[in-house]
Amino acid sequence: MNSKTQPQKQKALKKITKIRLKNIGLYYLERFESSVQNLRDVLKRRVDRYAYQNPDFDKNQAYLWIEEILADFQNWNYVSDERYALLKIKDYLATGKSARYIKTKLKMKGIDENAIDDLIEKEEYNPKEFALKLAKKRKIGPFRQNDDERKENRQKDMGILLRAGFDYDVVCDILGQSLDDTEV
Repeated sequence: MNSKTQPQKQKALKKITKIRLKNIGLYYLERFESSVQNLRDVLKRRVDRYAYQNPDFDKNQAYLWIEEILADFQNWNYVSDERYALLKIKDYLATGKSARYIKTKLKMKGIDENAIDDLIEKEEYNPKEFALKLAKKRKIGPFRQNDDERKENRQKDMGILLRAGFDYDVVCDILGQSLDDTEV
């Protein structure tokens, strides 16, 4: 029989222990900055995958270990929601993302909405400035080559900016500008 037609066996996972979970968490944090909730989800997925292969494994005990490990990591300042949110906000703003986009992404990672609002406010978020930055990056709106091309692609450009999370008024303002009016 050919190897393509044979079902592949799943590789047996290493036994999950508290020390192993801690090492998995540390290795993850070496590579990525993370929120507490995101790290919890990463560790729970590892536990769930192991428990699926080993039905007699006590997942609830492992979940308690995860909470203990997360508490230790927070005490040692290995993981911080505020630090993670601030780094992500700066990254997103640098690429011209909207406040709505940033809030959605950070809420998905378990960051408190009020904390997100405070951090965005500290970064002096100006939606028009960031919409212009995105338009320049994508070469849309006032950054298109000529007026005919701008008129022809206005709907498409509007869709790009609206899907990026910018308000309709800001989008109309950006698309109504000429290249001479832009200051990015």
